[in-house]
Formats: sequence, structure tokens, C-alpha cells
Amino acid sequence: MTTALLIIDVQEAMFSYPDMKLYDVDNVMKRIVSLLDKARSANIPVVYIQHTEDEEYTKGLPTWEISSLVKPREGETIVEKPTWDAFHRTLLHEELQRQGITDLVICGMQTEFCLDSTCRRAFSMDYNNILVQDAHSTFDNGNLSGEEIVKHHNGVLGGRFVKLRPADEITFQPYETR
Repeated sequence: MTTALLIIDVQEAMFSYPDMKLYDVDNVMKRIVSLLDKARSANIPVVYIQHTEDEEYTKGLPTWEISSLVKPREGETIVEKPTWDAFHRTLLHEELQRQGITDLVICGMQTEFCLDSTCRRAFSMDYNNILVQDAHSTFDNGNLSGEEIVKHHNGVLGGRFVKLRPADEITFQPYETR
């Protein structure tokens, strides 16, 4: 069995809204950066999911770019997606199969949209999933705060579609060969 770190939609657009801020964004980003560093140190594949559609996610716009805090390195996989589900109308499943990936450690943005949809679909496709419970975020939505949305989705997804683990408990076993 092999593991990949899946970083969902950590794109500049998420940090570009003047009147909206992601819940606990500074700490969430520190945790995502830490996960990325641990994965790279253990030679674990890193797969970036990059939302691509109109408006702020138009390919080529600065807001479409993956955040400079987690900039992909040469050889790391980037999968563009046109919908909330990272598997729908993308080559993600084929790429994971090509690399022999069976286990996913999932983090990123936005909790109730792309992260939720991808966790559920990955489960349905028989991946073993760990959702890093403190390394995903979203915005307040008028009914619930970002904090409430994260807490709710951890409760709904955890134990059903994913195993929940805090970032500081995530370790990657080094892979010598790929």
C-alpha cells in the first residue's frame, strides 16, 4: 500500500477576498505546510488539486495559481478539476492508480465543497482516507461560521468516509523507491 498527500484547492483565490477570511487560516496553512514538508521528507507523492473554471479560478489568472506557501515542485502532480469533486471529469483516479496509491491523506479548502465531495468520492472508490481534521478550512456562510462548518464536517465525514487525525499525529513512512 502506498500513500499520497492530497492538497485540495489551496489557491491564491482563497486568500484574495477583502471582506472574507478563511477560518483559522494562519494555523491551517502552517499545518498544511508542515504536512507537505513531512511528505516530501519521506518521499511521499504529493498531489495538488487545482480548481479551474471561470471568474477567479480562470486558468492563468494570479488567483488561480496554487498558493506560494505550498508551491509544487517539479515532478509533483497537479490535477485540474472543473467541479467540486476532484475525481469527476479529471485524471486523478488514473494518476493515483499509476502511482500505486491506495491511501490518501487529505487537506485543503473549502471544507463543505471540494474537500467534502472529494472525501466521499474517494471512499466510494475504495481509497483509505485520512482527513487531517485541523488542516482544512472554509469561510463563514451566513448561517454557520467557518469554525462550525469545519467541526460539523469533521463529525459527518469522520468514522464514515475518512479517519480523522490532527496534523501533529500524521507521520509518513519513508519510501525508498518509487
